Amino acid sequence: MKTVFLYAGQGSQHVGMGKDFYEEYESYRNFVDSVSSENNLKALMHEGPIEELSKTENTQACMAAFAAGITLLLKENGIVPDAACGLSLGEYGALHAAGVFDAESYVRLVSYRGKVMMEAAQGLSCSMSAILGLAGDVIDKACRSYTGEGFVTATNFNCPGQTVICGDEVAVSNMEEELKQMGAKRCIRLNVSGPFHTHYMKPAGDALEEYFKDMAFLTPAIPVVTNVTGTWIGPDDDIKKLLVMQVQNGVHLEDDLRTLIEAGYDHFIEIGPGNAMAGFLKKTAKAMGADVTVNTIDTVDDFRKVIENE
Repeated sequence: MKTVFLYAGQGSQHVGMGKDFYEEYESYRNFVDSVSSENNLKALMHEGPIEELSKTENTQACMAAFAAGITLLLKENGIVPDAACGLSLGEYGALHAAGVFDAESYVRLVSYRGKVMMEAAQGLSCSMSAILGLAGDVIDKACRSYTGEGFVTATNFNCPGQTVICGDEVAVSNMEEELKQMGAKRCIRLNVSGPFHTHYMKPAGDALEEYFKDMAFLTPAIPVVTNVTGTWIGPDDDIKKLLVMQVQNGVHLEDDLRTLIEAGYDHFIEIGPGNAMAGFLKKTAKAMGADVTVNTIDTVDDFRKVIENE
């Protein structure tokens, strides 16, 4: 059995996330307390309100605090990954699990990432929409051929039958109608606050590039797949450059999952909150005819089941 830690992306946050862990486990509580003082993460995670928790500059730091705390608990119980993967923000969790940077640096980094992404989105009228029931390459081609008002592009290739588009509100609306006519089953607007993974995020990428100059990234201790290429981070790859590219280019999660499954990884632990990654994995594995297991950790009960079964 080869185990992968999967880290959730922005959008799965909810009020109360991690509160049961905070009350139950001292090491988790101490860690959250240690990273909460600057921007009151504990209160945002446990009490909300959801409007504040869902602001990008808050969401990313809270998601990272939760993920790092759960990773700590897993390792304390002797559960360590053989590889790691994450969706967008979650890729930073995967890199932390691989030892590229420590937990405190991870939370500070994604807090800054959320801040500069939010700043880059200010004044823009943009939307993201999950398109269900059409192949990713079909959606990508349709977006590239779009000649109407505004800009739209395919940004998140999550799994077979689900691809996210993003861009100017008018262009996203136009593309939703076009894709429905092409056979899309549903178009679901996402609760995000900016045109992430598009060229609109170049200012955020530039800011991250500058921030990274003062950070030391260690060599990953385990294999990690990257959203930018959909395959392994190689020994000659510049991780900082990949992360700069990631914030302003499409996320190829389905390819990441296919890469892991094809390499023989068959046991996945999703570190939430939420269980979106588990859904993407199951659909990708089914399309490949592969047999995998996945357990999601969102609550203390979930965690107990995982450590009992490992």
